[in-house]
Amino acid sequence: MINSARGITFSILIALLFVHTPGQCQPTPFSLAPLIMDNMVLQRESNVPLWGHGTPGTEVKIQASWGETGKTLVQPDSSWMLKLRTPHAGGPYTLAITHDDTSMAISNVLVGEVWLCSGQSNMEMPMMGWPPADTVLTSAEEISHATYPNLRLCTVRQAFSAVPEATCNASWEECSPATVPGFSATAFFFGKKLHETLGVPVGLIQASWGGTAVESWISARCLSKLPEFTVTLQSLKGYANGRHQIMEWLRKYKTIDLQGRKGENKWQGLECEDNDCATRSYDDSSWRVMHLPTAWEKTEVGNFDGIVWFRKSVVVPSLWVGKNLVLELGPVDDIDVTYVNGVKVGSHEGQGQWNVKRVYQIPGSIVDSTIVQISVRVIDYQGGGGMYGDPAIMRLHPEQSGDTISLAGDWKYVPVAELMGNALFVFGPRGNQYESRPRFAIDLSANTPTTLYNGMIAPVIPFSIRGAIWYQGESNAERARQYHSLFPLLIENWRADFAVGDFPFYFVQIAPFDYGTATQSQYLREAQAAALSVKNTGMAVTLDIGNAKNIHPANKKDVGQRLALWALAKTYGHRVAYSGPIYKSNNKRKGSIELFFEHAEKGLVLKEGSTGNSFQIAGMDRVFKNAVVKVHARTLVVSNPEIPQPVAVRYAFSNTPEATLFNKDGLPAPSFRTDDWE
Repeated sequence: MINSARGITFSILIALLFVHTPGQCQPTPFSLAPLIMDNMVLQRESNVPLWGHGTPGTEVKIQASWGETGKTLVQPDSSWMLKLRTPHAGGPYTLAITHDDTSMAISNVLVGEVWLCSGQSNMEMPMMGWPPADTVLTSAEEISHATYPNLRLCTVRQAFSAVPEATCNASWEECSPATVPGFSATAFFFGKKLHETLGVPVGLIQASWGGTAVESWISARCLSKLPEFTVTLQSLKGYANGRHQIMEWLRKYKTIDLQGRKGENKWQGLECEDNDCATRSYDDSSWRVMHLPTAWEKTEVGNFDGIVWFRKSVVVPSLWVGKNLVLELGPVDDIDVTYVNGVKVGSHEGQGQWNVKRVYQIPGSIVDSTIVQISVRVIDYQGGGGMYGDPAIMRLHPEQSGDTISLAGDWKYVPVAELMGNALFVFGPRGNQYESRPRFAIDLSANTPTTLYNGMIAPVIPFSIRGAIWYQGESNAERARQYHSLFPLLIENWRADFAVGDFPFYFVQIAPFDYGTATQSQYLREAQAAALSVKNTGMAVTLDIGNAKNIHPANKKDVGQRLALWALAKTYGHRVAYSGPIYKSNNKRKGSIELFFEHAEKGLVLKEGSTGNSFQIAGMDRVFKNAVVKVHARTLVVSNPEIPQPVAVRYAFSNTPEATLFNKDGLPAPSFRTDDWE
């Protein structure tokens, strides 16, 4: 489809030019792997790999200022790798590197604990949040005090690819009030807790992408173990072989480099040869038609990040001429600038406003006839895109009037620029250029299986890490049964590829959210809890700190700290409580069921919620009713006088449950059930 090679960034293309191939006589420029740079943190007391490219047959030597030296020869394919033994902890250190006639130094290097932090939007969500709707509690205070020179932050820039890449865009920075606002809030609070408790440098590698499914983060080698992905993986092979066609097509168009653009101004003032698309007289007769509201991924546009114009002419009553009107578009994913009769009437141009309903005032002075021309420029920078939501809220009406005209239905549209990595490829609105884009059997995106592993995980392997934290699952909530297989497969995949053993893998159980009746997220939470059977894993429960009306809960501090408790207890041997009560087994009695728990040594605490205690009980008829629950130290006795022979209990088993069960350390229990009924 039209966006099928976005994951190939300029840095990758440049790197590919330098790879040695048979018959080349010029030397290969010396290069280091993406994460090996100033300010990095190396895993302490480990044989850390250092690698890159160089001229075949020449020697690479690295001398560390803590006293270790390593050397190796560059292989025929131009790759090299050596390992250095790191000390207990400390720094800053310097690495002196020599290759042929090249010498360089990597400075301000620390040795400590390194963690990979990955997942979808709740891991990606930065300390500064995505205002106005998605904010982080206490962020202003935390940011102002975030001067931690021995806490280092590395962000792997978002990229996807059909094949494993050798390089990516990444940068290491010291944690400071200037660098932390754009960094993952969950990862920051996790790393800060470790840094303060352990007293050693901590390095956090953040590789996350909002709205993505778990299978995007798994390699083709591992995903091939699941038959349902066979067709997709075969299509990806065909796509990989045709990448050069995409690049040949893209070279025809001008590009806008977004690398230096940051903050609220990143998406403003992008010149895409489309300024006249907002005018009343613009001829849009050749544009295609899309029925709105919808996410354009569901249409022939497919998985497309970039800029799309929408236009619609509306005939209004003559009584509306000269009157102030109100334009309601519903939410727009992600950014819009909206015009009426060629005049800008409103915009939302900051990040994180994908779920904000657009309501714009139209002054009567521009309503000069019964024809009202509406033009909307939409930018989607990740995940879903377009004008979506409830058709009933797409409407036009006078101020303080019950008369409305529905705007749901057919709109003209045309894509004018496509976003790939940090480059915007501009083909403009004329000639429907995007329709000539080479197409393949698969529509590549960040949600295509394997693509984020290829673009964001493969390039950092085998950088030495202590472990990983993971916050993802919302995008797989409709496929909970499949998650039982996918999630453990991801853990197995990463452990095998990083080759540092069964490293700790701590993850967040998704919080309550009102997905609607089509999705039952309790089964996804159940699939996540089942992964605790995988060796050396841990789960931070968020049942008590979610927001049923916001899929991005504001309390990221407790999330990060709960992950850190698992690491402190299980990885570093500290005597701290790290888990809430975990259901273990039950004993059926006449008229009741007794429940037994792990992590309840000090006893259980049951709090009454606004809708009760969140427990339900059922008999052989499988009809669940609200339960009476009695606490007996470390066990619960659950009953209902109307069910003389109960057989099953469920706790907090819905999309939006209230957390009522805790241990005396104040940590919540996850939702659970004693049955396995469909």
